[in-house]
Amino acid sequence: MRQSSTFEPGISEGGEIDFERGLQPQDFSEFLGQKNLLEPLQLMIRASAARQETLEHLLFTGLPGLGKTSLAMALAKEIGAPLKMTSGPALSRAKDLVGILSQLEKGTLLFIDEIHRLPTEVEEYLYGAMDRFQIEWTFDAGVHARLLKLDLKPFTLVGATTREALLTPPFRSRFGHHLRFEPYSEEALAAILQRSAKLLRIHLEEDATTVLAEHARGTPRIANRLLRRARDIAQLENDNRVNRAVVKRTFQLLEIDARGLERPDRRVLEALAQAGGRPLGLKNLGVAVGEAEDTIAEVIEPWLIRQGLLMRTPQGRLLTPQGWVALGLPAPATDETAG
Repeated sequence: MRQSSTFEPGISEGGEIDFERGLQPQDFSEFLGQKNLLEPLQLMIRASAARQETLEHLLFTGLPGLGKTSLAMALAKEIGAPLKMTSGPALSRAKDLVGILSQLEKGTLLFIDEIHRLPTEVEEYLYGAMDRFQIEWTFDAGVHARLLKLDLKPFTLVGATTREALLTPPFRSRFGHHLRFEPYSEEALAAILQRSAKLLRIHLEEDATTVLAEHARGTPRIANRLLRRARDIAQLENDNRVNRAVVKRTFQLLEIDARGLERPDRRVLEALAQAGGRPLGLKNLGVAVGEAEDTIAEVIEPWLIRQGLLMRTPQGRLLTPQGWVALGLPAPATDETAG
């Protein structure tokens, strides 16, 4: 099993992965909707280039699908640096990390996705590599112990995580700049959809763009996924033209309702409604809907909370008044209203 990969933008590997990579921005000019991230990053790039230094280590944080991997790829293209990509789970042993670091060229961007999943041992080896571009490890033990040092070529570590709190403070402090990705505005998503439509060679009408952007949950990955499914229908039924009718048909097939709720969302809300207004713990909620607890907590719930449909309390999960409205059900009477 490969533990790391080198990706060169523009090289396709076929299938859905080919489409996904083909839609990713190739440089900063194509990275839309996160101007607040690009401005300080561009400043860092110019300053480090003027000093003839390697770019400082960067930490990308934010929800899945907001463009952390895409920005790393665009960054490599922007500064003309080699890009080495791997993930936290792939670096299960220190020698996996040493093997990668020892082969890096000067100025390489080393992108580690899910960096919060690095084992503690591997993380500690990274300290010296980040600070001094050097790795130290000990052979044998006791009086026969030997310290071996390996000098590395200067590189830039770009870590991506959806759970920044799981990084230890010493590790987190070694990154020179933190870039926090926020959900995209509907205007930014509309621009991304129009760009993707051109790359996919389909005609995307303005009203269809608006509807897709409204249902993309502030996430380019979701926007492009919905567009690709609409493209399938348009290709077969509407001469590659995605209009409002095609989008409506797409949502019907994907079981997305007028409020943007998908089937897993509705199942969570319905399970809470069946509790009759009483808090429901995460474990019981997972059993009720047949989903893993971490899937509910990290994938399904965040959007429902941002939409004001669900809230977390110390006692458990509860539907908000808007949540009851979304289900078309009356909220149960509280003790105050019952009195």
